[in-house]
Amino acid sequence: MPILINKPTIIEAAGNKPKIIEEFFGRVNSKTSEVSIAKMTSPQGWVEPGQQPEFDEYTVVLKGTLQVKTEKEIINVKAGSAILTNKGEWIQYSTPQEGGAEYVAICLPAFSPNTVHRDE
Repeated sequence: MPILINKPTIIEAAGNKPKIIEEFFGRVNSKTSEVSIAKMTSPQGWVEPGQQPEFDEYTVVLKGTLQVKTEKEIINVKAGSAILTNKGEWIQYSTPQEGGAEYVAICLPAFSPNTVHRDE
């Protein structure tokens, strides 16, 4: 049976500046633990704490540039591009460039505060 999502739920984001997370599918909006799908809008200068999640994250950048820092490199993911980060890998997301970024994040299994393992 199809599940219609009429609107996303706004989720509080981690980081140094306000970021909008619109969860369409996930543990909060659809009570889905298998996958989460959310649209993110982050301002210029936003930085999230580093994390070592227990889920794979597929990210498609719609506007701007998302910076992804790993233990080995810094990757700038520009509009029209995508990146996959693997569970267990340390990563840090940020939007240091002018205009910030809009992107869609898909997490398998679904994002959970208990499984993201953010740096303190």
